[in-house]
Amino acid sequence: MKKVLALALIALISFSAFAGGSSEATSAPAASSTTTTTTAATSTAAAPEDDYVSFVIANAAEPESLDPSQIQGVPEHRIFEALFEGLVAVDPQTADGVPGVAESWDISEDGLTYTFHLREDAVWSDGVPITAQDVVYSWTRELDPATGSPYAWFPAMFIAGATEFNSGEADASALQIRAIDDHTFEMTLIGPLPYVIGALCHYSFGIVPQHAIEKYGTDWTKPENFVGNGPFVLKEHTPQDRIVCVKNELYWDAENVALDEVVFLASDDTATNYNMYLSGEVDWDTGIDLNNLDAISMRSDYQVAPQLSTYYYTINVTEPPLDNVLVRKAISYAIDRQGLVDTVTRAGQIPCWGIVPEMAGYEPLEESDRGGVLFDPEYAQQLLAEAGYPNGVGFPTITVLYNTDDAHRQQAEYIQQQLKDNLNINVELENQEWATYLANRNAGNFQIARAGWVGDYQDPNTFLDMFITGAGMNGGKYSNEEYDALIKQAASMQAGEERFAVLRQAEDILINQDQAIIPLYVYVSQGMIDTNKWGGWYNNTMDYHPVKNIYLK
Repeated sequence: MKKVLALALIALISFSAFAGGSSEATSAPAASSTTTTTTAATSTAAAPEDDYVSFVIANAAEPESLDPSQIQGVPEHRIFEALFEGLVAVDPQTADGVPGVAESWDISEDGLTYTFHLREDAVWSDGVPITAQDVVYSWTRELDPATGSPYAWFPAMFIAGATEFNSGEADASALQIRAIDDHTFEMTLIGPLPYVIGALCHYSFGIVPQHAIEKYGTDWTKPENFVGNGPFVLKEHTPQDRIVCVKNELYWDAENVALDEVVFLASDDTATNYNMYLSGEVDWDTGIDLNNLDAISMRSDYQVAPQLSTYYYTINVTEPPLDNVLVRKAISYAIDRQGLVDTVTRAGQIPCWGIVPEMAGYEPLEESDRGGVLFDPEYAQQLLAEAGYPNGVGFPTITVLYNTDDAHRQQAEYIQQQLKDNLNINVELENQEWATYLANRNAGNFQIARAGWVGDYQDPNTFLDMFITGAGMNGGKYSNEEYDALIKQAASMQAGEERFAVLRQAEDILINQDQAIIPLYVYVSQGMIDTNKWGGWYNNTMDYHPVKNIYLK
């Protein structure tokens, strides 16, 4: 596997030195809208001048929401980084956690308690000081079951008492978070989690304005009511079209924010986005048009690089006939992953059997039944026959769900043909716009659904903890007590080989034993931006590119 990765990296270097693209896969909805809201009451930006610098992003989707407690995708994450800042921010070169609202922190000897020291000059965009109580309010709101946050499970994997509160078994007093004083915040973890600082960059740990939310309710994210604490503030939101953010002059580090304006376009039409990029209407295209990949790959502004992310199909394991592990395994062995990346995606993606990409100290999972073979149609046919469907006879038509995007469609069509050719089973394809697709996937309203996962932090656990019983992202309704116990055990262990061995055992159960999901390949991030024109945009395995750091050269 290391040799394959090395060869892939060499190929990628020939394309470019920087990364771009999307996350939860190149997600995107598309529609038209006639509703436009403009002019935020808290904006401090003056009218554009000749040296006014605007940066336009083809963001690939209309966001589910601008409220950090109601989002769960990469298009939303990019907007979050512009409008908000948590205790910890992102280093644009390494994607590691760096001081944000917290200028420093202390860690107890047992690794369980973190004490954060907030900046005294950190204020909301309306001038109200940010305090440790704002952090307590924000995290409590995120975890409150009444909020209905799709990502509440994530901080619940870290904070002591959070699972009990979020499940309704205890009230908010169970949460082990506290404001020591206005500028000191403390949290206690469920275990000595070695990756917690990187995880705190995530929007589920975002800080939101209690005073604005209590005043405006759900309308607090409208431009005329909006209050944030990030490098930019919301000026305009035209649903299904664009979001315009302008520089927040009250941001604690405003002097180092070079852009005057950032515009996020919602278009999911990759061909349109590409043409807008070519015409100069877009500065950063976060995805690419597969139909023009040959021409795009020859350009110096095409950015492609390895990414800590995996493209996979998730299965509703409660839905017949997919509730039979033999059927799930048959489908997995019937898909030629190498053919998929060679003929469809064509950008150096790496076929995989497990969901966790290679990272320091953790080797990718190998297939165990057939000696590492990733594609075995004869074995797939044998498994399907053992499940009671010889040569596909009697097997009902199944549906694959994907979100609207030409790349996802082409991959779904490839897999549809693979299952017809290799198992003689019929597959129907269904596409839905981004928000609808996410809602149905999270609720388990599918048989098979495409999915993509970019690590929320640089540790194998980020790819595995979402499959524990009842987790918010576990739309396939997978449940295995041994798997759950192993993930919980790893959370109480110190960093090192023994902890990785426990996580590896859990991944083996998830895939080699239960085939709850079908990993297909490790992503590369892809996009287009001219780094000779724009600085502050760097390649990193998380594909994080905070607009705070981008500047016109």
